[in-house]
Amino acid sequence: MARENERNNQQGNIPAALGAAMPGRRGGGPRGMMPIVKPKNFKRTLARLWTYFGSQRKLLLIIFMFIIIDSALGLSIPYLIGRSVDAMSKAGGHVDFSMLEIMVLTLAAAYIGDTILTFLQGWLMAGVSQKIVKGLRKTLFDKLQKLPIAFFDIHTHGEVMSRLSNDIDNVSTTISQSTIQLMTGAITIAGSFIMMLILSPTLTLSSIITVPMVFILTRTIAKKTQVLFKSQQMELGKLNGHIEETISGLQVVKAFNHEDKAIEQFDEVNSRLCEVGLKAQIWSGYIMPMMNVINNIGFAAVAAVGGALAVNNIITVGIIASFLSYSRQFSRPLNDLANIFNTLQSAVAGAERVFDIIDEKEEPEDSKAAVELKQPKGHVVFNKVSFGYRSGVPILKNINFQAPKGSSIALVGPTGAGKTTIVNLLTRFYDVTEGSISIDGRDIREYTRDSLRKCFGIVLQDTYLFSGTIRENIKYGRLDAVDEEMERAAAMANADVFIKRLPKGYDTVLSESGSNLSQGERQLLAIARAILSNPSILILDEATSSVDTRTELNIQEAMLKLMKDRTSFIIAHRLSTIRDADTIMVIDHGEIVESGNHDELISQRGVYYSMYSNQFSNVLEN
Repeated sequence: MARENERNNQQGNIPAALGAAMPGRRGGGPRGMMPIVKPKNFKRTLARLWTYFGSQRKLLLIIFMFIIIDSALGLSIPYLIGRSVDAMSKAGGHVDFSMLEIMVLTLAAAYIGDTILTFLQGWLMAGVSQKIVKGLRKTLFDKLQKLPIAFFDIHTHGEVMSRLSNDIDNVSTTISQSTIQLMTGAITIAGSFIMMLILSPTLTLSSIITVPMVFILTRTIAKKTQVLFKSQQMELGKLNGHIEETISGLQVVKAFNHEDKAIEQFDEVNSRLCEVGLKAQIWSGYIMPMMNVINNIGFAAVAAVGGALAVNNIITVGIIASFLSYSRQFSRPLNDLANIFNTLQSAVAGAERVFDIIDEKEEPEDSKAAVELKQPKGHVVFNKVSFGYRSGVPILKNINFQAPKGSSIALVGPTGAGKTTIVNLLTRFYDVTEGSISIDGRDIREYTRDSLRKCFGIVLQDTYLFSGTIRENIKYGRLDAVDEEMERAAAMANADVFIKRLPKGYDTVLSESGSNLSQGERQLLAIARAILSNPSILILDEATSSVDTRTELNIQEAMLKLMKDRTSFIIAHRLSTIRDADTIMVIDHGEIVESGNHDELISQRGVYYSMYSNQFSNVLEN
């Protein structure tokens, strides 16, 4: 609930964690070269990710069995082709039609079986990956609800959303696409090599001379493209950031005539992106032509050696045909596995970023002796409270005050003085460093958090409304409220007047953050929501600072109804809104420098007098 500028001042501008995982990218060449984002601990993260496969292990076993059968069929096809060739090349030019018929039918069955099994693998694996990712996403979202406000103060919303969407989607893509390829590729390489040895150890030796060449090629190009793709993603991020800022702030851009400047900055970043992207595509495009050259060298070696062996009647032409197919099956997965490993690294890096949040320290659990705060009266006491967001950097120092039941306490002072921090401590978004805060005579740490926070009603400067109807947004204050209670709360907040003018009244659907309403209308809905929650303690954080004077009077009237018989804490820069507060506390540099009602503070001619005279000098002069 803290405003961003005060939070930054108080925390010494703690930098937001940066570096959202780059989304998996395909298409960087014929084989889909990807930017490699390496995880910090590949094995540990992969092992942890495997735990999410728990409920799906039976399906994974079935998929693995299909893969073994499918791989066996794939490995049998070159052998059957060789037997077919031998059946057509009998001595004397005869054709063994009975053998050829058997081989052709068997080949057809193998191809049909391979097609069916490939479909079943993909279908089952898609279901497995979605269920696993569903569980992972739910675990992460549940974790976000349990994290303290401090976590969100030092992590940008974009970064958190990146982990919840991009990183998890990256994991999903890898599970659904790469897992089968990885297992099939490993079995195919091993099986092909065994069959090659069985058919001809001599031909096997002649064919594997290309293997070192493949590894050298892929390693050399991967090193270069890794740097280029990383640079490309950085430039793409800068471009997206510039576009987002320019579009969201288009009114400001036009107001200051910065359209040409925005275009110039866009062209500059776009040109850098184009340049580095072109280099990345060119380098990644080298791999397939070079792989074809290496494969052709291997085929030429097999053909030359095989021809010599066939002439000497050591092997048949069918064996050579089978061997060429096996050598292709052996070499093709090598490059695929290199790309799959890169994809897997990127996905594991994304999973690692997700686990980083899952491992974050949650809000401390309620103590075993914690009790529920029932029927709170709202008597608040701050006793020698000190607090700092970082060790050795105090924000509040020795704060002492009492707020009797039903009283109104106004907090005023410069930005960053610690006003919002006081209410953050009261609601236990943070816990005090020293001292204690009590409600109704008991330390708030002795209450359960749920029961403690139920006694608060909060109206912020930046009102947040959810996508949905006005009815749903007001009922957010108390989900079990009936329509009559909700409409009564809207009437008390003076919101029913504008709601009834809307085409669908309470069933009007609000856009994101309620942007189809004015700021004043959003504030009135927030007040109605707070009224419906029927809190014992009310917190008003700059609730009227962003509206015009007429709307402010309307909101003040609603606030007076809301504050009646409730302990209220009011944070305000407009001093006219807190003149009638029972106690006005002036906060500066984390300390209460003055305290009293309006008349008392004016008569003291201290800090409050100076603040008030700056805003209403004509009133004091009269």
